[in-house]
Amino acid sequence: MPSPIALFVYNRPDHTRQTVEALQNNALAGESDLFVYSDAPKDSGAAEKVSEVRRYIQGISGFRSLTVIEREKNWGVDSSIIDGVTTLCARFGSTIVLEDDLVTSPWFLTYMNDGLTRYADDETVMQVGGFMFPLDGFEAAQASFLPYTTCWGWGTWKRAWDHFDASASGFEVLRNDKRKRKAFDVNGAFYYFGMLQQFVEGKSDAWDIRWYLSVFLRNGLSLFPNRSLVNNIGFDGTGTHTHDAGLSHGEVSSQPVTRFPAVETDPILWRAIEDHLYAQQPRSLRNLVRKALR
Repeated sequence: MPSPIALFVYNRPDHTRQTVEALQNNALAGESDLFVYSDAPKDSGAAEKVSEVRRYIQGISGFRSLTVIEREKNWGVDSSIIDGVTTLCARFGSTIVLEDDLVTSPWFLTYMNDGLTRYADDETVMQVGGFMFPLDGFEAAQASFLPYTTCWGWGTWKRAWDHFDASASGFEVLRNDKRKRKAFDVNGAFYYFGMLQQFVEGKSDAWDIRWYLSVFLRNGLSLFPNRSLVNNIGFDGTGTHTHDAGLSHGEVSSQPVTRFPAVETDPILWRAIEDHLYAQQPRSLRNLVRKALR
C-alpha cells in the first residue's frame, strides 16, 4: 500500500488546483490515500479565498480515498505541517508531504514510495526528497544521498520524525561548535544557522529549519533524485515562505528514477549543490556568511 499523502492548503485556489491535477496524473494516485489539511483564515481578507479552496478540495477525485481536515482556527503553515506529519506518521508509519504550490512529475509518487519502502529500516536515512536544484552533469535516472533536507515534496517515517527537534534544542550545539556550524551552512554556502537563530529568537516559526537541524545532528541522510521531480510555482508573492525567487528551481524531470544508491553521501553532487547555493546569494549575503563563520 502506498504511503498516504498529506497536502497542506490555505488561500491559493489556482495553485492548489495545479498541485492536485499534477498529483492526479501520477500512476499511484488511484492507490493513494490523500489527506488535505485546510488552514482557517488568518483574517477577514483571506476568508473568501479560503472558502474557495475548501469548495474545490471537497470535490477532489482520482485517489483511493480523500480526507479533508478543515482547521477551525488559523494554525499557520508550520504548526499545521508538524501536526499533520506527526498524526499520519503515528497512524501509518510514513507519509508524503506537499504544500499547495508544488507541481509534481508523473513519476513523483512512484519514486517517493520506492524510496520509502527501500530504506524503511535504515536508521541513517531520515527523509526521501523529491526536489533537486537545477544542476548539470548528473544522470536523471539516478538518485543520491546527501546530508541535507528539502521541504519541497518529501516523505519520512515515524522512526525518523520521532527525532524532530521542535524546540531547536540543538541550537546550542551549533552555536558552540564552529566546525558544525560551518557544515550546517553547507560549508558556508548558505546561512542556515541564521535561519535557525531567527526561530530561537522568536522571529520565525519555520518547521523546515528545525527538521534540517534534527537530521543534521543525528548525521542523517536524505535521498534525492538527480533531476527534480517537483517544481515550486509559489514564487509570485502569494506564499508565506516563498517571497524570494533567488534560489532557482528549474523544471521537473520527465524520466523516472530507476536506480537507487547505497546509503552514503555523494561527494560530487554535494559539492555541486554547495557551489549552486553559494552562486545564488547576493554578494552582501556572502560577506555576511563569511563574517559569521569567522
